[in-house]
Amino acid sequence: MKSAVTISLVEEARGGPFVLWDGLESGCRTARELGFDAVEIFTPAPDAIEPSMLRRLLDAEGLRLAAVGTGAGWVKHRLTLALPDAARRQAACDFIRQIIDFAGPFGAPAIIGSMQGRSGEGVDRPTALGYLADGLETLGAHAAQHGVPLLYEPLNRYETDQVTRVADGLALLDRLSTRNVRLLCDLFHMNIEEVDVAAALRCAGDRVGHIHFVDSNRRAIGFGHLDPRPVVAALREIGYRGYLSAEAFPWPDSRSAAEQTIRAFRYVTGVP
Repeated sequence: MKSAVTISLVEEARGGPFVLWDGLESGCRTARELGFDAVEIFTPAPDAIEPSMLRRLLDAEGLRLAAVGTGAGWVKHRLTLALPDAARRQAACDFIRQIIDFAGPFGAPAIIGSMQGRSGEGVDRPTALGYLADGLETLGAHAAQHGVPLLYEPLNRYETDQVTRVADGLALLDRLSTRNVRLLCDLFHMNIEEVDVAAALRCAGDRVGHIHFVDSNRRAIGFGHLDPRPVVAALREIGYRGYLSAEAFPWPDSRSAAEQTIRAFRYVTGVP
């Protein structure tokens, strides 16, 4: 398993659960100084980062790109895959597709979290879930062209009414003809929704594509009450070799949260 830390470039989300906030170069430098393997980036738009510049930066700091978030599509443009208006759903799909095309050449998957949307005025829950499945079908197949999966993240009940538990996420994936969608399992959401976090991960098996490594209170691991040891043991059992990526509040500040994360990662995994 490898370590990653989040860098947000989306000013509208400042104060949200991302560790590093002060620009791409600064974030990559901090990640390298602390010994992270990779960074996970939340970009305001698919064309906000010049790919050649990012490649040079990652190479210079000895980092990989773990994943790229699509949440700015919701935060900035109020787009989701579950909107009742077909044109707006298509705009959401196009936004995510462009993120896939940006991340794919780096060998990194795109993440669908908040852009999954929810039911509401003009769309009931079964219809919203159907729209989400349609989007995952199309976008998962598109991601396969880059040789990377698409990551779908079940959220907690306060953020969506689509899929909140791993078992329901697996059921959604089973509806798809594409086999190129994997689950992003976020320990914060799982702490709210799952009876047993480790058991849920074992149930998901090889369909776990990414882990958000974060404590029960959305602070860095070690600043809450989640015991990460059974989690890592379960991930070892299922043969997970991906990233444990810190999507956590910058509490008490970004540097401290990053330092605590890498300290906890090394302790629980035994990776020096």
